[in-house]
Amino acid sequence: MNPSLAGKWSPLGKVLEQRKESFTVDEEMEYQRVTVQLHARGIVPRDRITGSQLKTKRQQPCRGGDFLVAEIDAKVGGFGIVPPALAGAIVSSHYFLFGINEAEVSREYLGYFIRTRQFKEQVVAKGSTNYASIRPADVLRYRIPLRPIPEQQEIVRWLDGLATRVAGVQTLRNEMTDDATAFVARLHLKLAGPRRAKLSEVFDLHEIDEPIVPTGSYSQVGIREFGGGLFQKGAVVGTGTTYRTFHRLYPDAIVLSQVKGWEGAIAVAGPELDGWFASPEYRTFRCKPESAHPDYMRALLPSPWFIEQLRGLSRGQGARRQRTRPEQFLALELPMPTVAQQETALKVFSQMRGALKSLPEENDLPTLLPSALAQVFGG
Repeated sequence: MNPSLAGKWSPLGKVLEQRKESFTVDEEMEYQRVTVQLHARGIVPRDRITGSQLKTKRQQPCRGGDFLVAEIDAKVGGFGIVPPALAGAIVSSHYFLFGINEAEVSREYLGYFIRTRQFKEQVVAKGSTNYASIRPADVLRYRIPLRPIPEQQEIVRWLDGLATRVAGVQTLRNEMTDDATAFVARLHLKLAGPRRAKLSEVFDLHEIDEPIVPTGSYSQVGIREFGGGLFQKGAVVGTGTTYRTFHRLYPDAIVLSQVKGWEGAIAVAGPELDGWFASPEYRTFRCKPESAHPDYMRALLPSPWFIEQLRGLSRGQGARRQRTRPEQFLALELPMPTVAQQETALKVFSQMRGALKSLPEENDLPTLLPSALAQVFGG
């Protein structure tokens, strides 16, 4: 089908009618409350609560299929369609409920439209005052492109199919990524066999200290837990920190967070981070050429198996866990294949990366559906 839409734009007042039903809660009864997720991500359960626990005794009952709008949060996407499973849930008077005239608009069609930029821009324009709340009359003035119901249904089928395919690709990518990560650890252990080495035989503590001067500017990196890697942050000026030195990064530097090392905050720096800076809480190591290949470590260090080894270096619970010191890290003894074996494994890892590249890029997947919505609704 050609999903482009050039239908007549009509006010929502043509297809919606506000419902103003309310009731006084029973002190002894239990009620389901809901949460309107921001950015038009839908209506989900919040909690179950007794009438005696509610401060506001007048509540509104939701019906399955109602269009629900949050008075304050609408400007950040606080709206959605109530799923049938949440029929009978309650909301306060700070939410507006609208019945949908399905003779004029398909509920699913409206559900897709409210996720578009074209709809969100109308809401933001109405919420530009200091209080920035949305009134029911505002909602009824928003406009929607209407076409005959059969065409709306065709559009919904097309978008449903696209959403299913996007979700399927995302699931496949996640499964392949998880399988590849698990395979790295299995292959590592198989290649190492009985051979073990302390990390002091594999890495050197190698830190390049950069004295901080008041007039200097220092581009910073952060590190994500659970093997999430390094990321670039904003620059810090010399007068904006109490540290006396930063650690300058270099290509293939192994960066370990002393504070969050036990959560897998470890990564290998890429060439794009050469000359960037990390706080003194991030310790940097380099591979010994005769014992470790940086690209092999780039694959191994984020693996759940390796992160589990780091977890054992730090005692305590939660935020009270002790820092992972360089001497503790280097004293860790692990199965370790030779460099020649690591280079053989890298060929296998390259094939796995090739398989992943055959799928759409992960960063592209979340944009596919919004792009389609923009096309369908005339963007």
